[in-house]
Parts: sequence; C-alpha cells; structure tokens
Amino acid sequence: MFTGLIQNIGTVRSLDRQGGSASLQIASDLVGEDLQLGESIAVNGVCLTVTRWDASTFTADVSPETLQCSTLGSLRPNAQVNLERALRLCDRLGGHLVSGHIDGIARVRRRYQDQNAVRFEFSAPPQALRYLVEKGSVAVDGISLTVNQVAADGFGVAVIPHSLEQTTLRLRREGEQVNLETDLLGRYVERLLQGDRPGLPAGGISLEFLAKNGFM
Repeated sequence: MFTGLIQNIGTVRSLDRQGGSASLQIASDLVGEDLQLGESIAVNGVCLTVTRWDASTFTADVSPETLQCSTLGSLRPNAQVNLERALRLCDRLGGHLVSGHIDGIARVRRRYQDQNAVRFEFSAPPQALRYLVEKGSVAVDGISLTVNQVAADGFGVAVIPHSLEQTTLRLRREGEQVNLETDLLGRYVERLLQGDRPGLPAGGISLEFLAKNGFM
C-alpha cells in the first residue's frame, strides 16, 4: 500500500525482456535507505517487488500482466520514473490510499499553464473513468492528485509547482501515456452493491430493497 506521495525520481538502467516478462533495473537514492529483499516499491505507480540490489540500484521482476496493463514495457535506459516505498502503519497518510495496481493507461490530451498551476487533461478508458468523481482522488504515474473535472472520455487535474518539480509530470507532454489508478474505495463499494451476497437482491441494491429494509 502507498500514499501517492513520490519520494524519489529514479533512472532506468535497463529493461531486460525475458519472453513475455522482464527484469527492470533502476538507479535510485532510495537504495541506501535500509532497502530489503522482497519489499514493495511503486515504480510509476506500479507495485513491484525488490529481487536484488547493489550500492546504487535495485532490480524487480515485471510480469506479463504488468507489462500489458501499464506503461513499464515502454521504458528505455535513462528514462526517469517516480518511486515510492510502501506505506508503514506509523506514517502520515498525506495523499490517499494507493494499491499500486493499475486500472488502465491514460494519455495526455492537453497541458497548459493556469497561473501557478499546470493543468493536464487526460483521455482514459471507460472502465477507469467510471470510478472517477470530481474532487476525488486519482493516482497518475503513482502521484496522488485531485480530480478537477470528469468528462465522458477523460478527466482533468491541476498540478502545483512543488508536485510538478518533484515528479516526472514535469516531463509529460501531450500525446504521452501514463499509468492510471482510481480510488480503490469505489471498486469495493460497487462490488458490494452487485448483490452477490446472501440477503441482497440479484440485481443489486434498489430503492425498493432499501424501503423494504427500513432505510427509507
């Protein structure tokens, strides 16, 4: 579990393809901070497991599923990536709860200056847009951001100077792709309302069901 507050920008050393999977090596200052074998690190919002490390780099395996559902497969040597170590129970939750499980790939449709902020408009797949709400949270390449507006085929955010300079968003240009993770709470609520549990109607919760059970 992560917060969406980026701790470091790493540099890709290599992405070695191994059939349908890959091994990703990244140079980062986080390596010197008591990194441990098997711990989780979010790389551009994707939760990966540290398999080995040396004085300045760490390596993680990337599964075929992850390559298919995220932008990690397009990384090249010297590319910069957002990094965040896993949340500890004693940490402040400064962003929002981020699982590191990508819902889809979004594309930068428009980028423009708005006084001290930079606004980004993204196109996004319908299966991800259904969980986005205005003033809700979204993780873009692992960065916790507030949704400003939602349209039928995309959404927008406003990025303050600090977030821009401390993340790879400063490098993103129109037409480029980013990893997208929606707020996980919405997915759980939807699942619970589908009516697959004993006592709930087959079609989910309806106004009639709520009235019958004393909620209206």
